[in-house]
Amino acid sequence: MKKTIQVSNQGATLDTSRRNFLKLSGIGIAVAGLTLIGCDDDNFDYMQNNGIFDLGKGDVGVLNYAYALEQLEADFYTKVVNNFYSGISNAEKEVFTDLYHHEVIHRDFFKAAISGVTDNVLPALEFQYPNVNFNDRNSVLATAKALEDTGVAAYNAAGKYISNPAYLVIAGKIVSVEARHASAIRDLINPGTAAFSGDDVINANGLDVAKEPKDIVMAAGGFIKTPFTWKEQGIN
Repeated sequence: MKKTIQVSNQGATLDTSRRNFLKLSGIGIAVAGLTLIGCDDDNFDYMQNNGIFDLGKGDVGVLNYAYALEQLEADFYTKVVNNFYSGISNAEKEVFTDLYHHEVIHRDFFKAAISGVTDNVLPALEFQYPNVNFNDRNSVLATAKALEDTGVAAYNAAGKYISNPAYLVIAGKIVSVEARHASAIRDLINPGTAAFSGDDVINANGLDVAKEPKDIVMAAGGFIKTPFTWKEQGIN
């Protein structure tokens, strides 16, 4: 089964006069018209007897996993831009607004992509931020750093579980954007330093950190109120 997903970035395009490296610039080309190959998931029970959703098997499971993470990032940045912290500079507003637009597009792309191959799409999740003060610069930046670093590490490890080359190509394009986000946030925290590619995320071989789904869900779990499982990856 093949279905073509048309994803438009209409209404989310950034100001085309800006030339910073976070500019959206053609992400619609990257995600529009992608031919997605359906998975044989008819015999898999995503909604379990206890009402908790399981992400699923194979590529569908990985897509739902990425969708969960993009939901989290989009929700966080929506809260940031709807109520900027006290004393925020115009440059920081610009960065956070860019990140917000990117994450919303990533989230909506995954929803469209998964819906194109299966009815078993991860529901909209509910999030919480018990230790985040959205009116405090340090708190917001520290949380953004944790989310972006976690997102990059998640994509890096998830790639090996993807069997459809088309999905892998898109994942590669998205993780490169996420890495730019992480670098931008790190530079806001420690401007003009090497922290943007610190040795806590880049190893001695010059490779970015990769973390398995179990570790990612454990790290992000404090933000996610809606329970879900991914039995294929041992997440129950």
